[in-house]
Amino acid sequence: MRALLDVPGLDGAPDAVRLAVLVLVSRTPSENGVVQIRTSELGRWIGMSASYTASDVVSGLRRSGVVSVETEKGEYREDIGLKCKVLPLWAAQDVVGHPLNMAKQEYATLWRLLEAVMGPGWTHRDGRVTPAGLIGTRTGRGAATDRLALLLLVLEARETGRVRQCGGTVDTKRGRAAATVARLLGCTASAGERVLERLEARELVLRVRLKTGSGLSNRSRLMVPAVAAAHGRTVADDVQEDREEDLGPDFSDPDVAAGPSEVLEAQAESQVSGLSVTDEADVSEPDVAAALHTDHPHLVAPVVDLSLAGGFSGEGRGADGGRPGRACAGEDRAVDGDDAAAGSTSPVAEVGPLRGEKLRESPVDEQQQAGGVAAGAGARLPIVGGGKTRQQGRSGLPADLDLRVALAPVSWLWQRLNRWQQDNVVKTAKAELAQLRQVLNWAGQAPSVLAARLTSRLEETGGEALIARPYGWITHRGLVRRPSCSDVRCDDGARLDTGADCDNCANVVHSRRAWRVRITTEVDQELPGLETDARFREIEARMRRHAEAEAVDLVARQAEARERAERRAAARAEAEAQAAIERERAAAEVAARQAVACEDCGRARSAGLCEACDHRRQTEVLIGEAGLLAATWSADPSDPVAVASVAAEVRTAIEDAIAASWAQFQQITDPIALEAAGPDAVEDAAAHNALVVAESAIGEYRHEALVMLGRSTEAQAEARKAYTTELAKPWHQALPDSDDAQRAATEAAAKAQTRTAEHLLAVQLEQLHTQARPIPVRPAPWARRLPELAARPLDGEALEVIA
Repeated sequence: MRALLDVPGLDGAPDAVRLAVLVLVSRTPSENGVVQIRTSELGRWIGMSASYTASDVVSGLRRSGVVSVETEKGEYREDIGLKCKVLPLWAAQDVVGHPLNMAKQEYATLWRLLEAVMGPGWTHRDGRVTPAGLIGTRTGRGAATDRLALLLLVLEARETGRVRQCGGTVDTKRGRAAATVARLLGCTASAGERVLERLEARELVLRVRLKTGSGLSNRSRLMVPAVAAAHGRTVADDVQEDREEDLGPDFSDPDVAAGPSEVLEAQAESQVSGLSVTDEADVSEPDVAAALHTDHPHLVAPVVDLSLAGGFSGEGRGADGGRPGRACAGEDRAVDGDDAAAGSTSPVAEVGPLRGEKLRESPVDEQQQAGGVAAGAGARLPIVGGGKTRQQGRSGLPADLDLRVALAPVSWLWQRLNRWQQDNVVKTAKAELAQLRQVLNWAGQAPSVLAARLTSRLEETGGEALIARPYGWITHRGLVRRPSCSDVRCDDGARLDTGADCDNCANVVHSRRAWRVRITTEVDQELPGLETDARFREIEARMRRHAEAEAVDLVARQAEARERAERRAAARAEAEAQAAIERERAAAEVAARQAVACEDCGRARSAGLCEACDHRRQTEVLIGEAGLLAATWSADPSDPVAVASVAAEVRTAIEDAIAASWAQFQQITDPIALEAAGPDAVEDAAAHNALVVAESAIGEYRHEALVMLGRSTEAQAEARKAYTTELAKPWHQALPDSDDAQRAATEAAAKAQTRTAEHLLAVQLEQLHTQARPIPVRPAPWARRLPELAARPLDGEALEVIA
């Protein structure tokens, strides 16, 4: 309950939302974590109406982020069916040591508890009636708060029904019982008092006032009678026990209990509620005022009973955890130190006031006066025999949260280590946590898994008190993994990631049992009639030989695996070296290519073609393509002269547009800034301007060509066919003149006309490209060329050489 109510999403949430989360958790199935419940049924559990639950509680669950809610809508769009999953509860599944990692039996126990406390009651179909819980009939305003308060009080109550009350200073007008309820609910003392009064009115809780032996009023007790009755007790039994305790000579025993989310730790400020405490002379009840013996921080030693302490004052020790001043010799040295023991007598005991000698100051007192800060930090230098000093280890666990969680089971052993040993334990724990993070599905589970391992090893040993050498036990037994097979997830025969039994270990055991059965059968067949002892010895001998053969085979397989790993590493290194060489070669080629001058203008380091020349080439290609686009509809494709004339006109028009655009660019650009950009900035800008104008022009010429070709006979014929075909479809035959039919037919005709124009443009462009492309001249075959070469006369110089 504390882990659920402390979830950050429930901070400041209404009590109805918080109680709804607890109800959903109690109804959560352990298989899938999804709760299916109707809104009205959830409202009955929290004591609210269905409309309030649907409008406020369900929306509050969504806003909190703690519960994922899928809803089924009703007739008026209200939420009537809910599919809920409590996210923190489901995220904690299989997390070892997490308080929300509950087993199926724990879910059943929680369900029975909520049913007994706040069950709404049911009438079954067979006529049976399940009565409501203790507060199941409480509905309406404040019902969720009362139900939550009673549930928390039941959980806080002991077997006697008594509830631990909060300690410290409380509001004098409300009382300690009201302050306890307020801290459990996280509200003010006045609100807690009202809740307590409503519960008292229903006789669900009682405030019992005790009396001293003289009949005066003493402390009051907050009781839950139902809890006491469940354990076979009554409130009167607990009251009688308290009276007997009060008659004995004891120190004051204030009601000291933390709230559900509080921890009793050192605090500089007292626990005070909203109102200040009045003067003690005006206080009428001892339990309402500040306790005579308030809560102390955990560093202060507890007060010892007079019967045990001998009745001397000053028995308490200092806050640094040191020994009493009269027993300082050899008691504050390092626990596991190797130094010789100090003398058995104390320097303080050499003289004393009974002998009339001057009392010397104790070394412990000197240490407390001079090194109190260091002692509080756990870094004091204890006194050991022979005047030798040795630094003691830190008293607290490391500050790292993962290490604190992992080493929490051995915190007492940690205090017995010195600094060097603690540092080595930290290194070992970090190494184990790193290995666990690589194995586990969720890396955040590693600290709790390591803590569970230490707890299990302590149970094997029999407890921390039986460990003589803490350092060796922690580093060589507690933290290390003990695999029972070759699986890296195996630890003592259990899987680290799931906590289930290791399947590989089961396979190993099964294999060994199978071999034993096989060898037993062979012995019975080969050596029948052997005595029992001889048969057993023969079986064991063959099992040993088989185990030795398996060990030899394992060593061979491990050597082979190492060789394969070495070969893979060598191949990987060779591949990396070759890749590095290829990268260097590619970088050298890129550098060499970048160093080549432009083949058009000769600009240095242009990779063979500078940007300006590249733009000029693209511009020429675009101008030629624009001329061919214009010739597809304005000239006869079979007439080269007409095509050339149209291309010349298009070139002239595009060049004029380029010149006009360049002039406009020069007017809006500062020439000085353009020249300052570099010696080639003007040429680059002009080439880029020409390319932009050419790209814009070719788009216009293409659009114009498509429009003109769309007016051709072929395109019009295709458009008419598409129009007629669309109107002939069955769904247009009834009303061919309707707007929908005419619109569909017109769209089909337009699409057909566009497709035909694009087809005609592509065909004519291909024809024009073919005509513009020079036809390659194939050389004549040698059968025709050789007679012609043979008929040629040789010159005089060749004849002389032949002669």
